[in-house]
Amino acid sequence: MKKIHLPPLGALRAFHAVATCSNFKQAGEELNVSATAISHQIKLLESILVCRVFERSARGVSLTETGEMLYAGTQRAFAALEQAAAQIMHSQQPQALTVTTTSNFLTHWLVPRLADFKAEFPDIDLRLHTSVERVDLTQRTVDVAIRYREIPEQTLHSTLLYEDRFIAVTSPSLALADIDDLRGATLFHVENRLVPADSPSWQNWRRNYGPQDLNVEAGLTFSDETHALQAAIAGQGVVIASQLLARDLLQRGVLTAPFEMSLPGAHYYLVTTEENAQRPDIIALRDWLLRQITSGMTYHPHS
Repeated sequence: MKKIHLPPLGALRAFHAVATCSNFKQAGEELNVSATAISHQIKLLESILVCRVFERSARGVSLTETGEMLYAGTQRAFAALEQAAAQIMHSQQPQALTVTTTSNFLTHWLVPRLADFKAEFPDIDLRLHTSVERVDLTQRTVDVAIRYREIPEQTLHSTLLYEDRFIAVTSPSLALADIDDLRGATLFHVENRLVPADSPSWQNWRRNYGPQDLNVEAGLTFSDETHALQAAIAGQGVVIASQLLARDLLQRGVLTAPFEMSLPGAHYYLVTTEENAQRPDIIALRDWLLRQITSGMTYHPHS
């Protein structure tokens, strides 16, 4: 079969621009050349194909039947070239690592440690995302999630980071020492705690540890644990908080855990797809998280 010699790429680009704009001048502006240069390229193309690709009239330029066939081909060809060029340029960029988690975990645990992560892994482009909704990792909008769950997700690669407990925390200024001191303190309640199933509420605290006459209906209610912790730091009351999320505040001494008792929590998992589990940047993040969480396990309530 005789090999077909394609028209020059410049002529095809000029044709594609005119076919898209239906105007020689606009096509020239798009390609940064004059309308005359565009006209020369079209004449060259028509001489090679030995047919007309445009009908010219006072109203402008329109494609001939042959031009329609050629335009369908240039649309596919230039779209494929643009996609290939985009893929090549994307491959030259450092791969971003997008992490989704809860705003509470991000605020109280991850953000204070980000400088350490960037110092250890300066080449990882870490991007942080928070959402109250569960993000579908198979959609590839994010790479990994740090989730608070009671059991691992069977369809995803899950790494246990931390087994959480809930403790009562308050400002040292309140000087709570005995469980009976809770009667005179303002109790903070946090709404929308769906995990664990056995909620870390004051009702459960009273049932397990007392005092039995504690008025668990009184106090202040917050929709977010962060705000409850800030109010506790200000000395306004007592909140049952995640031991992990309260850890830094306890170690800084702005909060204290006056009681040894705790309520069961859920587990923090690092979750990703099986396909991404062996990505070097995700392995680095996983190992770093485990080191950071393990190294901080030095605080004990009532100390």
